[in-house]
Amino acid sequence: MIVRKPIGEITRGTTGHNRLRRADRWITAVHGPRLRSAERPLVVDLGYGASHTTTLELFVRLRKVCPSVEVVGIEIDPARVAAARPYERPGLSFALGGFELPVSRPPLLVRAFNVLRQYGEAEAWDYWAMLRERIAPGGVIVEGTCSEVGHRAVWVGLDGSGPRTLTLSARFDAFDRPSDLAERLPKTLIHRNVPGEPVHALLRDFDHAWAVNAPLGAYGARQRWIAAVRTLSGTWPVARRPPLGGPSRWRLGELTLPWAAVSPNSG
Repeated sequence: MIVRKPIGEITRGTTGHNRLRRADRWITAVHGPRLRSAERPLVVDLGYGASHTTTLELFVRLRKVCPSVEVVGIEIDPARVAAARPYERPGLSFALGGFELPVSRPPLLVRAFNVLRQYGEAEAWDYWAMLRERIAPGGVIVEGTCSEVGHRAVWVGLDGSGPRTLTLSARFDAFDRPSDLAERLPKTLIHRNVPGEPVHALLRDFDHAWAVNAPLGAYGARQRWIAAVRTLSGTWPVARRPPLGGPSRWRLGELTLPWAAVSPNSG
C-alpha cells in the first residue's frame, strides 16, 4: 500500500475560541440553504490548527441550520489530528491530510482559513485550482485570513469556476479606518494593494467614504459603517440584497463585492 504525503506545509496552528465566528456566521447565512438542499452534505475544515476548537464550533453552528451536515477537520500535522480525535462525535471527525482533501466523497463546502499566508501568490492560485477540482458539483470554498482573535477578517467565496466574491468583515472597535483590513487580504490580493490595482482603489474609496460619514460616528461606529457602505455603493458594485448584502449584513460589519470588481490586473 502506497502512503502518499499530504499536500501542503504545516502552519503555525494559531487558533482560539470564536476566532472564525465572523466567517461562520456568513457561511450559515449564505450557504445554509445550499447545505439543506443536499442529500448528504459534507463540509471540510481545512487546516484547523493546533486545536480542534474552531472545527467543533463550525460543526455546532452548521448543525443548527442543517442537522444532517457532516464536518471533517483536516490537518497536515499527525499530532494535531491525534489531539483532536477524542472530540469526535457522530457527524464530526478529524483526518490527516492537506489540499488533496482525503475524504470519502467530494465536499459541498470547504472552509480554509489562515492556511495560504505562508505561500507565494502563484502557489495560492494553484491551491485554489486544486481545491476547486475536488469540491462537489455546486460546491463552494470559503478561503481567507483573520486576525489572532478574529476581529478583522477577509475571505473569498469560490465555486468550481473560480473566485466569485470578496468579503471584508470587522468588529467596529477593531479598526481606525477600513483599509486597516488590508493586512488580512487573501494571498492572491495582499501584494496587489498598490496604486493601479482594483483592491487598492477599493480600500482608498472605502476610507474616503468612512471619512465623509464621520459625523454619524456620534450615533456609533455601526451607523457610520452602514452609511459608508451606502456611499461606497454609489461607485462600487457592493452587494445590496440578502443573503450577501443589504443593511442586515452591513450592520454586522460586513461588506461583500463580486470578485470581478477587485480581480488583480494581469502581469
